[in-house]
Amino acid sequence: MSLQVRNLRSRFMLSAVPLALVAAIAASDAAYAQGGGIETVTVTAEKRAENVQDVPIAITAFSGTALQDKGVTSLTGLSNLTPNVTLDAGTPFGGDSSVLSASIRAIGSDDFAFNIDPAVGVYVDGVYYARTIGANVDLMDVDRIEVAKGPQGTLFGRNTIGGAISIVTRDPGDTFMFRAQVTTGSFNRRDINATADIPFTDHIRSSITVQSVQRDGYQKVVPFDNSAGYYWDPPTTLNGGTDTHDAYGGENRQSVRGKLVWEINDRWKATLTGDWTHEDQEAQPVTVMQTFPFTPNAGGSIAALYSLCTGTDGFPQIPIGQLCSQPRASGFPSVGGLIPLDTPGVNWLPINPATTQTGNIDTTYASGPNFAKFDAAGVGLTMDYQLNDNIALKSITAYRDILWNIGTNLDGSPSNGSFLNVTDKQHQRQFSEEVQAVGSAFEGKLNWVAGVYYFYEDGYVHDWVPFDGSLLAVDDLGLNNLRTNSYAGYVHADYKVTDKIGITLGGRYSVEQKEFQGGQQDYNGLAYKVTGCYPPGADSSIAFGFMPPGVATCQQFLGFPSASQPFRYFPAGWNRRNFYEFTPTAGAQYHWNDDLMLYFSWSKGFKSGGWTTRLSSPISDGRAAQYAPEKAETYEVGMKSEWLDHRLQVNLAGFYTDFRDIQLNQQVAASPVLKNLGTARIYGAEVESQADLGHGFLLKANVGYLDAAYTQLDPSVVARDSLGNIIPESSIFLGSKLPKTPRWKININPQYNVDLGDGRALQAQLSYTHASSMYNDTLNTELLKRPATDVIDMSVMMSFQDDKYAITVGGTNITDQRFITVGSVNYAAGFVDATFNPPAQWYLSLRVKD
Repeated sequence: MSLQVRNLRSRFMLSAVPLALVAAIAASDAAYAQGGGIETVTVTAEKRAENVQDVPIAITAFSGTALQDKGVTSLTGLSNLTPNVTLDAGTPFGGDSSVLSASIRAIGSDDFAFNIDPAVGVYVDGVYYARTIGANVDLMDVDRIEVAKGPQGTLFGRNTIGGAISIVTRDPGDTFMFRAQVTTGSFNRRDINATADIPFTDHIRSSITVQSVQRDGYQKVVPFDNSAGYYWDPPTTLNGGTDTHDAYGGENRQSVRGKLVWEINDRWKATLTGDWTHEDQEAQPVTVMQTFPFTPNAGGSIAALYSLCTGTDGFPQIPIGQLCSQPRASGFPSVGGLIPLDTPGVNWLPINPATTQTGNIDTTYASGPNFAKFDAAGVGLTMDYQLNDNIALKSITAYRDILWNIGTNLDGSPSNGSFLNVTDKQHQRQFSEEVQAVGSAFEGKLNWVAGVYYFYEDGYVHDWVPFDGSLLAVDDLGLNNLRTNSYAGYVHADYKVTDKIGITLGGRYSVEQKEFQGGQQDYNGLAYKVTGCYPPGADSSIAFGFMPPGVATCQQFLGFPSASQPFRYFPAGWNRRNFYEFTPTAGAQYHWNDDLMLYFSWSKGFKSGGWTTRLSSPISDGRAAQYAPEKAETYEVGMKSEWLDHRLQVNLAGFYTDFRDIQLNQQVAASPVLKNLGTARIYGAEVESQADLGHGFLLKANVGYLDAAYTQLDPSVVARDSLGNIIPESSIFLGSKLPKTPRWKININPQYNVDLGDGRALQAQLSYTHASSMYNDTLNTELLKRPATDVIDMSVMMSFQDDKYAITVGGTNITDQRFITVGSVNYAAGFVDATFNPPAQWYLSLRVKD
């Protein structure tokens, strides 16, 4: 197809949806009954309640009722419904579906590490969730969700460079209410959700919601045919646990959320919230896409060393000094003493497709560690005070605590992590305080908000990752510690110059103080053994004849910086950095009439800098692990409009973003190391439309177009093999696309509602989403590319006795489209891994409300 034809098709696709809606509504006009109209959603994206149509930024809003009707139960369920937004469950080697990989308009982050801040901020009742762990929030008793696109550095602040997702839970009513829902379905699904509103007095009311989510895994562990008599290491004590299951991908999660509202008087209101979540489930599925036991792409890899030490994969056994002959991981108490790889008579398990791949993405031989455990709790207090008719004050105080453990076998083999095993433990706690003043002046011509914000966070990361027979045995014993203090002040104002013209000005000044202590180390001493300079205290002249005796120990010569910890990559002690950022915004609006607004906006955002926690070689100075903040500057023009007596809504937005100092995970030997490696330009457009077609027919249709490419790259980002040759299938270059950026994304969501009389009603809806192909990883690995997808969900709900009872039957991904959502490449370990989306599923829900 020629470029001209493709461009014509693209322009047609972008304009066809709203034109089709206009035609459909016009055709139904004669039969349309008065009183129809589309749903109006009130949002607080600018810290005050407004109709979403009056907010001069691109924002997609969902009411709680709409989410329930669509069967959306977690944040990732919004991905198909929101143009230029990709929300995936899980991250590379993260092993847990509660971790959120979020990208808005090509800006996002795809990692769970404590040192990496999210690029899309998730807020629940105004409280920022600082970690991607647990950010794939279960949507319990939600009033609405607002997805604000583009940098939100002025009003939302830190780490909202891509956008912000604000979840607002429902306030309790002033009368008793009880609602419960049970759901069954594919993979033995058994979900329970119950909510109760409990008023105590006319001024004090409460609500409580409890939920349990359970289903079996869809990737089954199958027996490995070990007729060849292969040997692998026995189970050992691993960080976070040793749990195993007979499947991957299952869910087992229980949650409680409570809210207490006290209207103290006509001016004061206090809202106390609390939540608790416990997760103890299977790890996410992993499929080995390819292995590299001994090829040029292995780059002198650990997998190649394993093959040489053991004489597997068709290569003769070649002893490599103490690397093969010494017991492995001897520095780690619970793993040390594993027999040498050159032990006579041992038939070691080889690294190849026969031992790592079953030929089916829904089965695996991986019988090693398999668990995802997560405990989170939080409490918040919001105080609202109406100072006078024009000024309202608000204070949001919150504390949260997260404890997370995962174990996942990435090598697909029956071994207990002999090749590539990840267990990770993290503990995070945070405290935040925000004080806002919201007001108006000059008879409503000026609306303003000002505030101050404080955020504190601390915690640790504790990895245990043995590579290829524990030749590299990475651990940190909980010494990867981080602390953050963040302070900010902001002001934002909208002024109506005339009845038709308005302007917006705002800015936020942020100060971030970060501290980091790096503790990662290799308990097998790979660097020592592979050079023949072992143990660490030995005189380096023994291994290196050119060194005079007594000048340096092996540890000193190889550059390991901690005298008392010879395997530690990082120097001991705390590293400290300060960041100072000003993120302004400006804009203008023209109100053609009450139903049509044109706007322009300009905004800046940033994502905080820090230190990488993952290394594969020692550094003498903590500054070598630093990376700078990301920054983005976005220009946007848009239109918000309603037509045909509020029966048609069409919103348009076009944008351009200059994205600088992009933080990318660069694979350095065995470790993904975060660095500032590039600059990109991003431009695109969005159309969001919905219409009431009459006779109970509603239609929503969205189109997103996105073009995001690198304009500058650090030369080191190019992947090379052991001979120095570029690996084109796993490298990015100028003009390469950013990950998670489909060029086109189209969603069509028709819905039909009919009143059957006698308190009965029927609702049927279908959601069709087309997304262009996209890369899943930063290196644009072709093997991990997500193809163009067409996903269909559908449901039918029957309600009785004026919605007191309801039964819903539905299906997700009913055409069984399978594609990769998460992927990673580790040539040093010898593996390319991927996680595929779940297969087609059906569900049946029963709901009662009183």
